Amino acid sequence: MKDYAFRMDFSVRDYELDMEGVVNNSVYMNYLEHARHRFLLSMGIDFAGYAEKGIFLIVAKAVLEYKTSLRSGDDFWIGINLIPHSKVRMIFQQDIYRYPDNKLVLKGEITGTGISESGRPKLPDEILEKLGAL
Repeated sequence: MKDYAFRMDFSVRDYELDMEGVVNNSVYMNYLEHARHRFLLSMGIDFAGYAEKGIFLIVAKAVLEYKTSLRSGDDFWIGINLIPHSKVRMIFQQDIYRYPDNKLVLKGEITGTGISESGRPKLPDEILEKLGAL
């Protein structure tokens, strides 16, 4: 298992299950998003605060590789590493592990960017500095 810059713990809630009794595939995106927002906040990047300033941080691409399913009552954690890709794109490597056995559940690669109110790609220098991209 690799090292991560950020880790966040979760528990599966019953209403997240599909008819087969496993976490619905779409719910994993919610888990990843919540962890990304908390990660950004830990770096001093307030997602909602930037939206109020007219900078919208968005997902441009998501690649998810499901390895096994989570079920009701499972505890799990998400590890995140950030890779600056360009002046307007960041790649979040996000992996989900069930514990206590630390079995890999999902490997994810989320490409994020920012856009201005005019719809143009934009990540302010202050964000790039906090992300270590400058």
